[in-house]
Amino acid sequence: MFAAVCLMAAPFVYVAGLLVDPALRAGDAADGAYGRHPGQVSVSAALLHWSWVLLVPGIIGMIHLVRRRAVLFGQIAGVVALLGVVNFSALMLGDFFYARLEAELGPETGGRLGDEAFASGGAQWGFQVPGFLGLLGVLLLGLALAANRHAPWWASAAMVVGMLTGPVYPIGMALGSLLYIAGAVAIGLRMLRMSDAEWVQEPVANGKVAVTV
Repeated sequence: MFAAVCLMAAPFVYVAGLLVDPALRAGDAADGAYGRHPGQVSVSAALLHWSWVLLVPGIIGMIHLVRRRAVLFGQIAGVVALLGVVNFSALMLGDFFYARLEAELGPETGGRLGDEAFASGGAQWGFQVPGFLGLLGVLLLGLALAANRHAPWWASAAMVVGMLTGPVYPIGMALGSLLYIAGAVAIGLRMLRMSDAEWVQEPVANGKVAVTV
């Protein structure tokens, strides 16, 4: 199923984007890394953008399966998750601006201007805060999915912890990558193993599930 494949592909694309990011690999020499390596920044930002985009069909598939228990809870969590990953995707454009600012104005001035732009209220409340709320949505949606017995309880927590710790190079990236991949693959494989009848099951008035074939 397309949703399952996208969900499982997202962490691999995310990890690839982190590995290409020149600032994460530079460690103490991270200042000015974007200005020195604009090509790597372009590839990294594009991969990270698509890692968030790939989550969208995966999240929609997760919402679709929350139909027996905690339905309203799952739908609200799913909407929050969708809005969040869309905002994180948009934030990846900032890497291109950082690279150009640092290349043209130097790492100190360029980096400062970039930081000031992202520190503005519009950037924080319009993009960053909704993005992090979206991660909370992913966590809660995964719990709703687990309540419907379509995912292990730990899977969405592993995904979120992996997303948050992945940019911490190198130990956080190694452990975070494994967690994100494990959680997403656990849910995705459950989706892939479902039959067509299980996938299209519909709730009925008596609280049970009618299977349409």
